[in-house]
Amino acid sequence: MLLKTDNFTKHTHRTDKLISVRSAVNNPFQPGSDVVPAIWAGRTGQLSDWRDVLRPRLVAGLFERGRTVLGEPGLGKSSLVRRIADEAERRGDWVTPQIRLPLGVDPVKRIAAETLKLADKAGLATGREQRVAGLLGRVQSVAASGVSLGLREVDGPEPHAALTELLVEIGRAAIARGNVVLIHLDEIQNIADARALSQVLIALGDAITRKVEVEVPVVGLIDRSLPIAVYLTGLPEFDDATGARKGATFTRRFKTTTLAPIDDDDLRSALQPFVVSGWEVADDNGGVRLVRMEPDAVEAIVEICRGEPFLFQLAGERAWYAGSGDLITREEVLRGWRGAQAEATSHVERILVRLPQRELEFLQAMAKLPSGERVLTRIAAEAGFDKPTDAGPVSQRLDRVRGIIERGKPYSFRHRAVEAFLTSDWPDIG
Repeated sequence: MLLKTDNFTKHTHRTDKLISVRSAVNNPFQPGSDVVPAIWAGRTGQLSDWRDVLRPRLVAGLFERGRTVLGEPGLGKSSLVRRIADEAERRGDWVTPQIRLPLGVDPVKRIAAETLKLADKAGLATGREQRVAGLLGRVQSVAASGVSLGLREVDGPEPHAALTELLVEIGRAAIARGNVVLIHLDEIQNIADARALSQVLIALGDAITRKVEVEVPVVGLIDRSLPIAVYLTGLPEFDDATGARKGATFTRRFKTTTLAPIDDDDLRSALQPFVVSGWEVADDNGGVRLVRMEPDAVEAIVEICRGEPFLFQLAGERAWYAGSGDLITREEVLRGWRGAQAEATSHVERILVRLPQRELEFLQAMAKLPSGERVLTRIAAEAGFDKPTDAGPVSQRLDRVRGIIERGKPYSFRHRAVEAFLTSDWPDIG
């Protein structure tokens, strides 16, 4: 009896180990903005653009436009650029943190403060050149006072010009080191002041288009562009509402991408390691355990999230917490999602509530029609437009600027979570 009791105790202990495999500490899914999740899905085109185009060209001294990445909430704009920034840092590049621009904050002041940190990385603060020392002092004043500095009688260049010149010096130092400078401005749509927006775009645009003279062995002196990469991320309003204020040179200096939901095959690929080899987690004894996922569980997550990176991470997170063993099942995915439905609803409602009334009415009318009848004439009539041409600009913004629909023959929803919300009981899965 004692032996049986001892064996039973040991068996129970091993079972306890089994059922405590998953925890909050080792959950690899991370819903929320501004983080790079451990389970990464899609965006191969944008990642390849950095690795194969932007960085190689900058290192080679060739001009390359800055990148503007826009999209509706939850599409992973900030996470994408933070992943690029992480890769850059691993290569030894000089990278700013995510420079978030809340409403009402002086953007020039924020950028100046981060530019000074880049100058420290470049070793400019320890240099003895009087011109650079004076430039650092001017930018320190900008970091303290922002755009308003230019309104006072203060000797020295305008704030945006001082920023540009300091970035040029940082770029020169990067050339000597053979690396790249990466600057990331987030929530760019929050720059409501036209003067501040102009200063920001001119300062950064002038820096990335500046050519400097360098000496190349055997060849001699040549002109080359500075290795400075600028990423701007934000909501579609930046492209829609501020188009006139950005100026004609903006499109020549920045390339804009509007993110769309991720393809289902990319989501399946991201989860495939769970199915094939298992996801490694540490156990309590210093070893490693594997958490696997049923193929049906993968399909459930893909079906639920509708291509939305935020919802993909949310569904994965809740599935992880819905059980504790080393196999994530379809039942656990569905059980976990039932607890996330309110958050998923709020996510889509945040997208819809920001839309102008006519754009919202257009989407609602489009959703009421059978998929094969979603043509402009039918949608315009359903939405109450006097004539189809009146609905044309609305449909163009929903397509080109927001990326919610695609104006094909017939029209279709590109944003599949919005479509599901408007046309079905989703996110309720019963």
